[in-house]
Amino acid sequence: MSTAPLQGRRVAEVLATSTGGVGTHVRSLVAPLRAAGASLRVCGPAATDELFAFAAGGAAFRPVQISAVPADPRAVLALARATTGADLVHAHGLRAALVAAVARRVAGVHHPLVITLHNALQPGGGPEQAVLARLEAATIRAADVVLAASGDLAENAWRAGARDVRVAPVSAPPLPTAARDRAAVRAGLGLAADRPLVVAVGRLHPQKGYRTLLDAAAHWAGQHPAPAVVVAGDGPQQAELAARIDAERLPVVLLGRRTDVADLLAAADVCVLPSVWEARSLTAQEALRSGTPLVATRVGGIPELVGEAAVLVPAGDPEALATAVTEVLADPARAAGLVAAGRARAEQWPDDAGTARALVALYRELLGAPA
Repeated sequence: MSTAPLQGRRVAEVLATSTGGVGTHVRSLVAPLRAAGASLRVCGPAATDELFAFAAGGAAFRPVQISAVPADPRAVLALARATTGADLVHAHGLRAALVAAVARRVAGVHHPLVITLHNALQPGGGPEQAVLARLEAATIRAADVVLAASGDLAENAWRAGARDVRVAPVSAPPLPTAARDRAAVRAGLGLAADRPLVVAVGRLHPQKGYRTLLDAAAHWAGQHPAPAVVVAGDGPQQAELAARIDAERLPVVLLGRRTDVADLLAAADVCVLPSVWEARSLTAQEALRSGTPLVATRVGGIPELVGEAAVLVPAGDPEALATAVTEVLADPARAAGLVAAGRARAEQWPDDAGTARALVALYRELLGAPA
């Protein structure tokens, strides 16, 4: 009988606070890594574990409060304790990677460190941004392998002096089958049958470009019937966006965090992704797999992800966004073409199983064969 590739290996997956893509990705790895023989622990904030239930898949969860403070000393010490005895540590996202790199140095151990870059530092100036950029470069250089969710992140890592960089697409887990039909979803939202529905999904954060979406919605407000925009997600911009929607009477509803994204996408006429930057957007993947026409910004890894299967517009351009959405809504043939192209494109993407197999192979490469 052959030995499982990671039999007896102690692996720690590390992440910071997550309510979406990173947490979903790490949760999808638990069962495959366990099946490969690894003894798995997940380290991160308790609130993240409450959302993703890592222990339910067989991982031991170790609470480490990784905050927004770069390489917070308390988090460093907690992670050094939580990863004691680990044969390999894999940190997901820059905040987790900063803490993991320092924790390894503080503990004086030499286990392999893998980091996955899911996002880029957002453009900005000032001393804080400069410090973050230096810390990011130092962390990238400290890693044995850097996995980048998109090609532009890989290029950034090489420029920062990484020793080994590999593009490792993060796949979106398949959405469940929609539980309600189009009419039921629209009725639940209080929409007339003939009113166009535009859906956005994602955290209410400046990176997601929702200010631009509200600007675009102001252009639609004069149409009859005006497209209704619903946003599924919560986050730090909740109060700001809600106040503006009320003050300007925009045709936008903030739904908060939702568990029925499959239903919303199935009922939508268009999915819109107005982000300032994305790597391998889970929302874009979900929209194309669901057969929902996608209008997105031409930023980060989106063009390489969707190819010709979506309408792409410049980031921060509300007029271009409004025009693109209006044209798709007004042209059923074009919308149908996007649906067909989207499904064909989605068939080319790696699935969760393929992503996990590649990670098992990487860990085996770094750790060698089991004893």
